Amino acid sequence: MANYIVGDIQGCLDELKVLLSQIQFDDKNDTLWFAGDLVARGPNSLETLRFVRSLGNAAKVCLGNHDLHLLAVSLGVHKAKTKDKTLPILDADDKDELLDWLRSQPLLLEHDEFVVCHAGIAPQWNLNQARDCAHEVESQLKGDNWRELIKNMYSNHPDYWQSDLQGIERWRYIINAFTRMRFCHPDGRLDMGCKLPPEDVNQNEFIPWFALPSRIPLSKTVLFGHWAALGGHISQAVIGLDTGCVWGGSLTLIRWEDKQLYSQPALNQ
Repeated sequence: MANYIVGDIQGCLDELKVLLSQIQFDDKNDTLWFAGDLVARGPNSLETLRFVRSLGNAAKVCLGNHDLHLLAVSLGVHKAKTKDKTLPILDADDKDELLDWLRSQPLLLEHDEFVVCHAGIAPQWNLNQARDCAHEVESQLKGDNWRELIKNMYSNHPDYWQSDLQGIERWRYIINAFTRMRFCHPDGRLDMGCKLPPEDVNQNEFIPWFALPSRIPLSKTVLFGHWAALGGHISQAVIGLDTGCVWGGSLTLIRWEDKQLYSQPALNQ
């Protein structure tokens, strides 16, 4: 039995299947953990949703910003962009089943030794706080008022965590931290604009969320995606797995038990 964690798929299903063949993935014994963004700008978002859902209990999925955006598009909050290549999902006969399944996925996945989320864990949170915050939003997404949450999640503010935040502002911060965060300012405020590699920014202005000196250390390794410009990042505390397959890079997964990395270069898209 092995645990494999994979970075952003974004509709790059062919590359995923090559990797699964390479590792001889056994859906009866192994578990495949997805770090969010199943859909978006790759060629096979509809097929990716169907495939991952078909894996049943062998797949564990957390939500990414593109997954949440798909829900917003389905509600008419935003128009689908041609470059996102998600229109086939909205025209599919099984659209409602797929979107309901997607909406039921968590923001944070947890193993005895690691956690998986899309962008990261806010530096002001310990693991219990992260767990509780994720559950708050997950309950909203599964509840009757999920449409209001999706309609009002688009903003970069508040950009600093305060435990007394309430309602949509609280949930928006939680969503942004789990699905959109890359850099923080030195005082811990989130920056949502910069997507560059850390070496290309002024360290007095922008600090990767996982490198913030005031970050609360966690008892488990955090595995995440979202940040293709990192090119993969491996340390004892955090492992970034987005290596930009959808941008012509590669799709990367790691086998947790021995930390073996597997990578598949992007195929013709």
